[in-house]
Amino acid sequence: MIGADELTEGSGKAVPVGNLVVAVFKVDGKFFALENRCLHRQGPLGEGELEGRTVVCPWHGWRYDVASGSLELMPTLKVGKYAIEVRGDDVFIGIPESNREEE
Repeated sequence: MIGADELTEGSGKAVPVGNLVVAVFKVDGKFFALENRCLHRQGPLGEGELEGRTVVCPWHGWRYDVASGSLELMPTLKVGKYAIEVRGDDVFIGIPESNREEE
């Protein structure tokens, strides 16, 4: 979970969630969550620049749609996408149970 106010419009952030680091983006008032690793060389997508709904990997410029996780040059290739639920001022990221930390 992160606070909705932690992301400004048109920005992204790498967020630890369980055993994962998830790239969370805010575009047009909506939140999106992707795996934080580019398919090319595992670059940190949460540190990438946003161009509309497209995040550009900061290492080598690979481009992904934040809503679908699709690679721009080959849309059948995708990074993992996670469900988002906004409750009040909190943004919850749905991750598989296998990636949740033991309590």
